[in-house]
Amino acid sequence: MGVPLQVSVCMATYNGATYLAEQLRSILDELESTDEVVIVDDASTDETLAVIAALRDPRVRVFAQSENQGYVRTFARAMELASGEILMLADQDDVWVPGRRHVLVEGLRDGGVAASNLVLLGDDLPLRSPLSGKPWRLRAGTSRQQLRNELRILAGIAPYFGCAMAVRRDFVGFVLPFPAFLVESHDLWIATVANTFGQLRHIEDPTVRRRIHDSNASSPRPRGAFAALRSRWMLVRAWREAVRRRRMSVHQIGGVKRAPGHLRD
Repeated sequence: MGVPLQVSVCMATYNGATYLAEQLRSILDELESTDEVVIVDDASTDETLAVIAALRDPRVRVFAQSENQGYVRTFARAMELASGEILMLADQDDVWVPGRRHVLVEGLRDGGVAASNLVLLGDDLPLRSPLSGKPWRLRAGTSRQQLRNELRILAGIAPYFGCAMAVRRDFVGFVLPFPAFLVESHDLWIATVANTFGQLRHIEDPTVRRRIHDSNASSPRPRGAFAALRSRWMLVRAWREAVRRRRMSVHQIGGVKRAPGHLRD
């Protein structure tokens, strides 16, 4: 039996002391002894760092920023610091579903990014679309429908959440660095890049129990018209940048980044 792939869990924290301990316990219970949790703290002013230190788990690596950078840049730094072959993103206030590690690793056997479904903490019901009110789910059969997926991203009706995503090491170089104009929706950026490269895989199993509270970085409520238009324009720019990176990678030879093939056993 071979050595298991090393998983790096990438987390951005900011004043998350209230729910962080429960989330970290659910993560650490899933991980192998050789895995790691990379936490970049975005200048918290509460007891976040003390909560992390109290765990006394050697798999947890903490990097504290002296100035607040915002969650997009903080997640990017966590991904840059990760050393694993699989990077799994995690929010500070959710709870992992048992079996998440295995499900997402298997989902990356032939793709660069795996995006799973999630359920609500407390009742395990699916998240509902802020527009239609219907259950918001990814379907495995639409993973490779690139035009459909991109149109849904641009329209704001694609349920891609960073807390339910994993990225393969050999695809990270296409995702990072995040574009300078990206000030929100790092998860939609990751999905856009993976979809543009044909490397996005949908996982129908839920891998996260999402906690809804007043301080969530992403709100389930519809935005105002101006904010929605600004967000859509940013996503158009993200798609254009993803296309540019794809074109740069095509048919290049000799020490150049290539889209991944198949994950080793």
